[in-house]
Amino acid sequence: MTIVIAIDGPSGSGKSTVARAVAAELGLPVLDTGAMYRAVTLAALDAGATLDDATTCATIARASEISVEDGVTMLDGRDVSREIRGPLVTGAVSIVSAHREVREILVARQRAWVARHGGGVVEGRDIGTVVFPDATVKVFLVASEDERARRRHRDEIAAARAVAVEEVKAALDRRDAFDAGRVVSPMRAADDAIVIDTTNLDVDSVVTEVVARARSSEAR
Repeated sequence: MTIVIAIDGPSGSGKSTVARAVAAELGLPVLDTGAMYRAVTLAALDAGATLDDATTCATIARASEISVEDGVTMLDGRDVSREIRGPLVTGAVSIVSAHREVREILVARQRAWVARHGGGVVEGRDIGTVVFPDATVKVFLVASEDERARRRHRDEIAAARAVAVEEVKAALDRRDAFDAGRVVSPMRAADDAIVIDTTNLDVDSVVTEVVARARSSEAR
């Protein structure tokens, strides 16, 4: 049985932390699909492309060699793991990822990644609804706006980027509204997803629930 754990949710909800921990517990590889969209966005920025131009962005996506393995994102042979988390890419990724052609290219690569690895924990914003609608377990994580902003602010400080928590919160609100309102693959919980509010939960509690669901499904 191929196990696919789909973990979706807005920025700062805990997707990456939970995905990595669940993957470690179940002995599965983990794929951060957001890193793929960020890599394409970086490639488009480097090329000086017009980000609103769907055809150009799709051409760049198709031509870009992207690898996401063990937390390392490679773009055309170079490690861009840190660069794709910077403010320029963060501010532009929602525009690029909204293009239908770009999403079709990357969704195909995400499915190929899981097929090649024989399953996995896949995190993103449309995994349970579009990429793997038949996933073994679907999880949609949420958290309060203030808590998500605090988490992302800690990430920015850890990355030595000086930014006020109010700015982080405003940026999160803009991106989440954009991603939830886009025509193609909007961010939303699948009808059969487990919705978990992580605001006041520790990581272990969330991971325990997801792992239990996965093992229960595997045993059927």
